[in-house]
Amino acid sequence: MPSGFFALLDDISALVKASAASLDDVPTQIAKTTGKVSGIVIDDTAVTPKYVVGLDPSRELSIIFQIAKKSLINKLLILSPAALLLGYFAPWAITPILMVGGAYLCFEGYEKVHSMFSKSHGADPESEDVKVITPEELEKQRVASAVRTDIILSAEIMAIAYSQVTGQPITNQILVMLAVAVFITVGVYGFVGLIVKMDDIGVHFAKGDYSPTVQSIGRGMVKFMPKFLLILGYVGTAAMLWVGAEIIAHGIPFTAHLLHELEHSLANIPAIAWLAKVLACGIFGLAVGFIIEKIVGVVKKVVPGKDKKESTI
Repeated sequence: MPSGFFALLDDISALVKASAASLDDVPTQIAKTTGKVSGIVIDDTAVTPKYVVGLDPSRELSIIFQIAKKSLINKLLILSPAALLLGYFAPWAITPILMVGGAYLCFEGYEKVHSMFSKSHGADPESEDVKVITPEELEKQRVASAVRTDIILSAEIMAIAYSQVTGQPITNQILVMLAVAVFITVGVYGFVGLIVKMDDIGVHFAKGDYSPTVQSIGRGMVKFMPKFLLILGYVGTAAMLWVGAEIIAHGIPFTAHLLHELEHSLANIPAIAWLAKVLACGIFGLAVGFIIEKIVGVVKKVVPGKDKKESTI
């Protein structure tokens, strides 16, 4: 009897040690997963600032906080559990769902590229049907639009996070998924908040009781930020096309093979290989977005709606 008792204690001790060793792997898994989603994180960071452009500067941080809060709730309460459940019950469904999200990103990216080069932006505003809304309504619409885009990007992030922990103990899976959700959200929206308030920081330095050097730096920050936000908008659009197209490409064996062959052929020059992949994905993303835009146009003709431009009062 005593020998059986001590054998049981040995088994429990071995189980505890194995569990502790498994949990020690969690930080490594979190770091590895965070690196894997870097492209989508860049996309999320570059896209978000545009949602506060043109709104009351005093509301910028509040708007970003609203988006960040909803993003974190979506990751923790919807996307992480959904990824875990799908991975267990229907792993075959994850790739098609991600491809749908990728198609949406391509469509959004194509729309932005098209608007940059379209001649319609110079049309007479009086000839168009304009819907007048209040600043509060515009803010709600901006937040809703940002959350829609964010949930696609967040879904990609959590799906990739799950792909890095498949085969791990369920405790590890949950811890890594939750940690990635928190770290990514805090990191992205903390940096976005810093970006959108950088011009205010510059004004503070320029007008404050500081040395001429600090004041000069402040003035430089104020002049630089509009250009930086413009460049960031272009980066965000490019990242949308890149990330969306790469997700779709990896879901189709033929295109996944082509991407692999492209990278393999340039493996000796990593920077060129990366650039070639990004360009290929960008062109593919534009093509996908173009096709979806045409389909949406046909659907709108079949089911006509009232497209109105928004104006604030």
